Amino acid sequence: MSNSAELKRQIKRMLVENLMLQNPADEIGDDQPLFGPGGLGLDSVDALQVVVALDKNYGLKIPDPETARKIIYSINTITDAVTKHQSVGS
Repeated sequence: MSNSAELKRQIKRMLVENLMLQNPADEIGDDQPLFGPGGLGLDSVDALQVVVALDKNYGLKIPDPETARKIIYSINTITDAVTKHQSVGS
């Protein structure tokens, strides 16, 4: 299994645990929007928790709301940001 697939699983688990989501982690689509209609329906409070969890779990600091909107759009965008952050840090 690729590191990317494993990282996506970890991020989905992190979201389910931190946000106490009703959806099982394996039912969250990689491209599914996390916010708004048609997505998981997360709100701004959830967004803040996701930003804090990404910093705590992966050391990924998100400097501003505009960047946060791009990064935490979907599992794929979070995975890309974490992967880039880890490759810079290593």
